[in-house]
Amino acid sequence: MKVIGTGSYLPDCIITNEALTGMVDTSDEWIQSRTGIKERRVSCGEENTQFAIKAARRAVENSGLKPDDIGIIIVATATSDYVTPSVACFVQEALNIPKAIAFDINAACAGFVYALNTAYCYLNSGMAENALIIGSETLSKITDYSDRGTCVLFADASGAVVVRRKSKHEFVSELGADGTKNQVIHCKQRPISNCIIKNECRIDYLHMNGREVYKFVVKEIPALITRVIEKSDIKIGDVKYFILHQANKRMNEIIAKNLGLSFDKFPCNLERTGNTSAASVPVLLDEVNRKGMLSRGDYIVICSFGAGMTWGASLLRW
Repeated sequence: MKVIGTGSYLPDCIITNEALTGMVDTSDEWIQSRTGIKERRVSCGEENTQFAIKAARRAVENSGLKPDDIGIIIVATATSDYVTPSVACFVQEALNIPKAIAFDINAACAGFVYALNTAYCYLNSGMAENALIIGSETLSKITDYSDRGTCVLFADASGAVVVRRKSKHEFVSELGADGTKNQVIHCKQRPISNCIIKNECRIDYLHMNGREVYKFVVKEIPALITRVIEKSDIKIGDVKYFILHQANKRMNEIIAKNLGLSFDKFPCNLERTGNTSAASVPVLLDEVNRKGMLSRGDYIVICSFGAGMTWGASLLRW
């Protein structure tokens, strides 16, 4: 499987660290020293669906394909605007892709890697030749701006890639989940209420046990990346870039250190984007692509982790 197009969209509204000091007990120094974030983008009224459409359109244009060439649309999101239908169906309509199957998946911050692997399985089955994969989130609508442990992190964005079935392009992956850690990051957004049960509880916000996330990531993610590379025919030094989920710069620095690698191999845009969940990997990949940082034949590893807990890593050849 080969990536043939990338695209992304970030909203215009910027919330700086200084702005957050007026909402919660924090400071620019406190936020940067613990997360690496200087500012984050949030929706100015646009819906997640609009984000996804804009990123998808840019990725398809970058690929050079026509809408009829796309056979699969998968959107990874935890913040869909509708209970149903899927964001993917709105993308299908907006981009006029009549022949594609379309659906969403929710694997939180690991969603894009899950979606990429799902597309790989569909393409390998012969169901389609090309797939459009989108990670899109409006986390600001489920963020509690009175909780300094989460409001300094989360943001809104959308990223997309177009991939083509290629038998000669190496693709090695590992996905995982541990449902016993389902309370480490969670959001019980919709109170249960029906004709029998009346629930007056307010809509919930994201809750996160940052200490548990940190312990999990610094131990498990370097081991995950190592296993994926060991399944391939290359060595870790052959990888040009590691495109990690932009959750926390300090965690990513430790991942690089535990792998024995220079952080130069780990592109980072977290300081400008914040944590955008399923969007973070495709947004960063689009930035790397459009800056001309990749050449044909380069190996990259994409890796993400999030609520569930869920995680995944994939080795691709550009």
